[in-house]
Amino acid sequence: MDRRKMRETVLGGLIRNNPTFVLVLGTCPTIAMTTSLFQAFAMGLATTFVLIFSNLFVSLLRNLIPDKVRIPCYIVIISTFVIIVQMVMRRFLPDLYSTMQAFIALIVVNCIILARAESYASCNPPLYSMLDGISMGIGFTAALCLIGIVREFFAGGSFAGMQIPGFPAMSGVGASAFGFIVFGCLMALFNFIVEKIEARKRSMRRASLPLASRAESLEEVQQ
Repeated sequence: MDRRKMRETVLGGLIRNNPTFVLVLGTCPTIAMTTSLFQAFAMGLATTFVLIFSNLFVSLLRNLIPDKVRIPCYIVIISTFVIIVQMVMRRFLPDLYSTMQAFIALIVVNCIILARAESYASCNPPLYSMLDGISMGIGFTAALCLIGIVREFFAGGSFAGMQIPGFPAMSGVGASAFGFIVFGCLMALFNFIVEKIEARKRSMRRASLPLASRAESLEEVQQ
């Protein structure tokens, strides 16, 4: 088992390949389902479940699925797990399901899930594919929850449904336009922080090299 590959897979969806803030995938549910923290978390959890198991089954069947029909087969696999999510939510969370029904169904064509099935699960063993699904799902859920916290705070003066004393609700900020503004600001902040961390790591790496190797590394960066 390649520990380096496993580490890159686990951390990929959280930071370097975050589906929301870096790859900018799944924008429709990102804007529509982040008006509250609870809704954002539920959407992220449902998507994570589908990601994990669709990645697993695509990986298990990757050598059996003909290349010409791979996309329809991926959609059948994905839709199977979406139906499971719908049945569970309809049975145990009917009120939440009634507000999210359309967007739960649209998980079938969520570009995050289809992209990971095509670009990763179809080329990697089941264990790595499941780890990729977990990583991407957690990264997506974390991004949705972060946007949901900000939008709920400004729109309703609350956190996770609990009213914050002395903070009034602001009219108009619950609209999709404000959602795009929050999304853009958090995306810029996320990428700025990641770039600063990467730059710091590169400088520390160069500092630990011998003087000659450090000069060569600096020349490569400049080129």
